[in-house]
Amino acid sequence: MIYIFGIEEILNKNVIIICIDGGRLDWAKKSSIFKKFSGNSVFFSQSITYAPYTNSAIHALISGSYGNRNGCYSYWHSSRFKGQNFKTLVDYLHEKDYYTCADLISDLVLPRKNFDSYEVYDESDINLELRHTNLLESMKEKNNNGKKFFLYLHHSGIHTGIRDQVLKVFDNFSPEYFKNKPENIQRYDGLFRKAETYLEKIHEKIKDLDLFENSIILIISDHGISVGEKIGERAYGSYCYDYTIKTFANYNSSELLSQEFTKQVSHVDFIPTILDHLEINEDETYEKMDGISLLNAMKGKTFEERYVFSETANPLNDNAPPKKPNTKSIRTPEWKLIYNEYNNTKELYNLKNDPNEETNLIDEKISIKEELWNKLDDILQFRTKDDENIPLSKRGLVSP
Repeated sequence: MIYIFGIEEILNKNVIIICIDGGRLDWAKKSSIFKKFSGNSVFFSQSITYAPYTNSAIHALISGSYGNRNGCYSYWHSSRFKGQNFKTLVDYLHEKDYYTCADLISDLVLPRKNFDSYEVYDESDINLELRHTNLLESMKEKNNNGKKFFLYLHHSGIHTGIRDQVLKVFDNFSPEYFKNKPENIQRYDGLFRKAETYLEKIHEKIKDLDLFENSIILIISDHGISVGEKIGERAYGSYCYDYTIKTFANYNSSELLSQEFTKQVSHVDFIPTILDHLEINEDETYEKMDGISLLNAMKGKTFEERYVFSETANPLNDNAPPKKPNTKSIRTPEWKLIYNEYNNTKELYNLKNDPNEETNLIDEKISIKEELWNKLDDILQFRTKDDENIPLSKRGLVSP
């Protein structure tokens, strides 16, 4: 497979990131919308988020680093993101004289640093199709005036619907929610269809403005949503099961060939990929990113899958989640270990044979359990110094 394209063409590309908040992978795989983007795009069907809730997931995405290192590792820690140590995509593009713009649901989602325009909308009363197509038109004007742009668009429709129809009605253990899975599926399906309509309008506008040829476009979900799979999680953020941490990503650029990429990747890989694509070197004066570039893999070259780490803060019976993660997972393409720190239990699943994570093999696959446990311990040794979390091996928690 040979790719021939000009260096100048690559270096002049805009960057557009569109986050579909709460978008489930299984719905995305059935959707026809990505076929419209498929001419020059790579659809990642094994993309794993760092956290099954928005602020930590997007901070990990934009910095290419896990929250256990960058400081944003819980619902409460957006303000503790270590921007002085971790350089974001916005920082890199700002240095390259990009116009940087974000339109989002909350100022907890992204750090404001180096944005030229940073707007927060009221999710309860907003026409995102009109708002975001208008923003694309204004970004096109930047191009017409000789300015490249970075645009982050946050679609909150699924999130808002789940907030109003689920979070305000049920708790994480409501029998009436978990006994009505068909109704939950129907509710989510309706919300996802509205997100599809939004993406159709965005696609039309990008096409009309002729932005496909000179833009890298990443459409990604931050996390999935429960439809009643596991009691104790009516929406997201409680567990590290795949219905919330396995997400979709669609990477579009004019010189790529359409394909589905089925190997396991992490959200933290996409910013290194964009930087590599734009031939921007990682700044060695900052902390090294956890992610790696997927550019060569998208061009058909050999790709070695890596361990992927996720964590969350299970609220248990409380209304608010704790300030520290208490549920962690480490995975290979075949196996996933979950450690529930709040009750010191472990779960091990064969993801190939048991994708719904129903059969816990923790007492049967000892060597696999120990391999993953040791890797999880290695990752947690790099948690930021002013946080209370310490490696598992130093908590008196030996391999079970």
